[in-house]
Amino acid sequence: MSQTVSGKIYVVKDNIDTDQIIPAQYLNLVPTIPEEYEKLGSYALCGLPESAYPVRFVPEGKGQTPYAIVVGGRNFGCGSSREHAPIAMGASGSRVVIAESFARIFFRNCVATGELYPLETPRRLCETLKTGDDGTVDLEKATLTINGKTHNLKPLGEAKPVIDAGGLFEYARKTGMIESRGK
Repeated sequence: MSQTVSGKIYVVKDNIDTDQIIPAQYLNLVPTIPEEYEKLGSYALCGLPESAYPVRFVPEGKGQTPYAIVVGGRNFGCGSSREHAPIAMGASGSRVVIAESFARIFFRNCVATGELYPLETPRRLCETLKTGDDGTVDLEKATLTINGKTHNLKPLGEAKPVIDAGGLFEYARKTGMIESRGK
């Protein structure tokens, strides 16, 4: 059985930085506190310039995004090393981000937190897809199917089970690398 994520797509371009993903004024929110985790989600991608992105990722006054999948261009997640960036996107309800390339620290933070599946595409999808399109990502096959066309993505390899487990610490617990909580 394939593991899939289906839903609406939100499209961004190149060099989406962590300040655009979660502006600095929200970094005082603590993701381990449930109410603050939810608040982080409501601010995901709120730093995008309205002139370039008139449709908000998380609608005004809402805590969740209608977009399960984000498609970007090159260098997604560049800027500072804040782990709040993938956490905010995950807290908003988004599950997958597809880009031509990622800032290394953003990619690692996706894996370490288990919040998002960061998949690379060899094709420039952000020029042909549009916000609101419906798509399905097959995480096992590493594909995006949209408008009847399937696009191959770079498989996550050994990072996938870590994200599946809920992040690095949960993976370490589940595989016996570290002691489980409560022991």
